[in-house]
Amino acid sequence: MDNKRITTLQTALILMLVSILTACAGVPEGENNPPMTAMEPEPYRIGVGDTVSIHVWRNPELTQSIVVRPDGNISMPLMGDVEAEGMRPEELADEISAGLSEVIRSPEVTVMVDSPVSAEYRNRVRITGQVGQPISVAYRQGMTVLDLVLEAGGLTAFAAGDRAVMHRNTGAEYQTFSLDLEAILEDGDMRTNYTIQPGDVVSVPRKTLLRGEL
Repeated sequence: MDNKRITTLQTALILMLVSILTACAGVPEGENNPPMTAMEPEPYRIGVGDTVSIHVWRNPELTQSIVVRPDGNISMPLMGDVEAEGMRPEELADEISAGLSEVIRSPEVTVMVDSPVSAEYRNRVRITGQVGQPISVAYRQGMTVLDLVLEAGGLTAFAAGDRAVMHRNTGAEYQTFSLDLEAILEDGDMRTNYTIQPGDVVSVPRKTLLRGEL
């Protein structure tokens, strides 16, 4: 094999390797991401719409599976309404045990969350305004602003993408961060392609005559 052919083969292999590495890198994120809220695991708290199973040992007539009502309460035989929203399962079990102890000797209560519907809504991200379809979608780790815009069908012809904003709860308060969606989509400028976190809301305003945009 002559040197020219070897060089050509080596060049092809290098180009292939560069292509593979570029593909693995994926779409770059924003250079200076807004502050992320510390997402430490927290004990699950029951919310509206959750389905909870309540088991009272040796009292099958009190054992039931029930959905937390919009007012945050559930109904228990012998007790009436019991506030469940915001409680941890073990806290609700203690509350029910205390109530039943007035009519049952030493009740043993176990509470389990079968369908944590409320958690899904707390962990969603949303985009509104001048996009193909304003949406609310379940958060997925690694999502960026670009991912959310593409899921919404891109920008409309009337979108002022350079004035888009992202609203984020940073812990103490909601903060607003500027986005340049036009630069992301048209120029490949990823400086504001920030990483999304649960609860983020992206808003895309409409072009205005006062700015000479129409």
